[in-house]
Amino acid sequence: MNSFGGPEVLQPTELPIPTPKAGEILIQVHAAGINPVDYKIRSGEYRRTETKLPIIPGRDVSGKIAAIGRGVSGFDVGDEVYAFLASHSGGYADYAIANDNEVALKPLSLDHAEAAAVPLAATTAWQALFDHGKLRRGQRVLIHGAAGGVGHFAVQFAKNKGAIVIATAGADDIDLVEELGADQVVDYKNEDFENEVEPVDLVIDLVAGETQERSWSVLKDKGAMVSTLKEPSPEKANLHHARAQVFMAQPTRETLRGIAELIDAGKVRVVLQKTYSFPDAAKAQDELEHDHSAGKRVLVMSE
Repeated sequence: MNSFGGPEVLQPTELPIPTPKAGEILIQVHAAGINPVDYKIRSGEYRRTETKLPIIPGRDVSGKIAAIGRGVSGFDVGDEVYAFLASHSGGYADYAIANDNEVALKPLSLDHAEAAAVPLAATTAWQALFDHGKLRRGQRVLIHGAAGGVGHFAVQFAKNKGAIVIATAGADDIDLVEELGADQVVDYKNEDFENEVEPVDLVIDLVAGETQERSWSVLKDKGAMVSTLKEPSPEKANLHHARAQVFMAQPTRETLRGIAELIDAGKVRVVLQKTYSFPDAAKAQDELEHDHSAGKRVLVMSE
């Protein structure tokens, strides 16, 4: 993309295959995940200080290592890997550069399309629950937006931890969220969750807006609220003696390895809603932005 705007600013372009520098890995991309942050960057709604045009979008990739830069250890050319490109974008391409800490061997039980759905969303869910939320076995967690890309991983990670999982989702997604392990699912369109949910130790806010504000009424004293979208009110946090924060996920190889182990052990599954061919990147972003989503959407590159 050479400018900010609608999906039409995504244009196919021929570029040289990049060369990995020290500490970098070149991945031949087989599939790339599509995330809300992609269309927010494209539209100009979300601009990081380092976002400089032109850019190639895309934070999730799965593929094979094509080349390795100086100082990288633990990988070989030809290894099948997946990566969370947080230091830069670049996933919507046949080849992408990743820092070595952004890469791990992909789950053996997944194909590349499934694996590309994992890195950003699953890392976000993991860090929200455990790094920031400090979730422990036996605690009660409320997950808003539980059927989405991040939410469907959060439900499974929390359940695997031994937490009691309460979730909000639309009526069409209740069965899915229950299958993923939620102990209670509230239809947010037809029920007021604050009237249905007993107090919780942790709120994972993937929705923001008035949903976040209403969540204070079900948070225990000295609980925690973690959002991926908007900083929770410090004043209300003080009233509840609560920890409250907004955060942006950061990749680590250790986290990606841990997630892969859970997936290969059959404890976490990937909900892949739809795949698109590479030329349909603009369509994929448009549908993600405007249509209902359950799970993840992925671009699949041609062989």
